[in-house]
Amino acid sequence: MIGFFVFILGLIIGSFLNVLILRLHAGKSILGRSVCVSCQKFICWHDNIPLLSFFMLGGRCRFCKGKISWQYPIIEAATGFIFLLIYLAAAPADLFGYALMIRNFIFASVLIIIFVYDLKWYLILDSVTVPAILFALAANLFFRVGILELIFGVLAGGGFFLAQFLASHGRWIGGGDLRLGALMGAMLGFKLVIAALFIAYIFGAAVGILLIIFKKKKFSSQVPFGTFLAAATIISLIFGEEILNYYLQLP
Repeated sequence: MIGFFVFILGLIIGSFLNVLILRLHAGKSILGRSVCVSCQKFICWHDNIPLLSFFMLGGRCRFCKGKISWQYPIIEAATGFIFLLIYLAAAPADLFGYALMIRNFIFASVLIIIFVYDLKWYLILDSVTVPAILFALAANLFFRVGILELIFGVLAGGGFFLAQFLASHGRWIGGGDLRLGALMGAMLGFKLVIAALFIAYIFGAAVGILLIIFKKKKFSSQVPFGTFLAAATIISLIFGEEILNYYLQLP
């Protein structure tokens, strides 16, 4: 039963993240009612129910019949399932466990914003990553994660991309990747950030090869690597310990 309510919470947060992502891009305040991007009419509360309203309206605005982006239900559903996975993996048994789960909900929400924003606009916002780094460090210190674990995590994540940035004079990666690497380390610590970087590069290479095979991209094409980094961080946040244990047990 708790899992059901966690999933519903994820749907609601996913709906909020959709609004936040679009308003960040437009430079608008997150305050105020949502409007249709086509006709600018205010969206009624019953047309703004996560996941359900999209399908009840047939994916179109009630007023102008303009198409509603599939981003809305996809992000809502994905956030719901991610929250549910976090809950199932955490299996909280006391107040501390639930607080830790809420920390992971917040971490995942930030990573979803980065995932979508970089996928759509090839940009990782400092206005998201920098405050998130400070929050992640403070939250992890509160939950008694070792300070050296966090320092080495930030240095490993940020330093990995800093080395590439300096070696290529900024041609291979941008400053946003560097700060995202530091955020990954602040969220995961040293051991898990290494796992996340490995996962991101494996996924990135696999997707890149498929896109080249199907002629959607060229070798010289820009790739939103922050998307893979954000996804790998979520995976490591939920399953990182299991992945590390499995790897360490290999002969």
